[in-house]
Amino acid sequence: MQTPVILIVEDEDVTRLNLVSLFEAEGYKVIEAIDGDDMHDKLTSHDDVNLVIMDINLPGKNGLILARELRQKKNIGLIFLTGRDNDVDRILGLEIGADDYITKPFNPRELTIRARNLISRTGSSAEESTIDSNGVITFNGWELDENSRCLTSPTGDSKRLPKGEYRALRLMLDSPGRIFSREQLIKHMTGRELRANDRTVDVTIRRIRKHFETDNNTPELISTIHGEGYRFIGKIDAQ
Repeated sequence: MQTPVILIVEDEDVTRLNLVSLFEAEGYKVIEAIDGDDMHDKLTSHDDVNLVIMDINLPGKNGLILARELRQKKNIGLIFLTGRDNDVDRILGLEIGADDYITKPFNPRELTIRARNLISRTGSSAEESTIDSNGVITFNGWELDENSRCLTSPTGDSKRLPKGEYRALRLMLDSPGRIFSREQLIKHMTGRELRANDRTVDVTIRRIRKHFETDNNTPELISTIHGEGYRFIGKIDAQ
């Protein structure tokens, strides 16, 4: 099995070197970048990066802008590791497509566990019950490609989903009508347990709905079951 590669994007020297040492001790190959330009250069020269761990406060373009640029080009794991702990930044980071958001100071063991769980899900496939021979699920005129994680609309417009969105939607498509709790969804999306006041699942579902819902008050494909979770209420086309 190929050694996973982590890219650390952090301009503060001590923090960056500590992170490099932490993950190298865990057996990962680690690449460093100090800003956005450096990050893009490293991603160009290293096409095997599995995970990016990035601060928000960076010189030049901040991490939120860089995350948006990253999501337009690549669909690799992304964790924000930052001192910005307000809800606005956390929610915006998740809206952009970050898989996780951790605030400083952080527990090194917790960070390595979250990183490992996220990497372990990179490229992992879900159950085969609803996909055709080409790896495509079709529902209500939409198509979800398991291989590229691209969601294609009935009019042919296509976009690649971030991992968290893909995994949540894929799980619900496998069991239409089944109610999935927030605990089940967060575990499937990130490999970690649901924490107090954690809105990751709700933000992810809201992002998914924006792709195909026209009215949040009248769900077309994903229904909120208050006090329980979410379920897919659309129609899976026969394979």
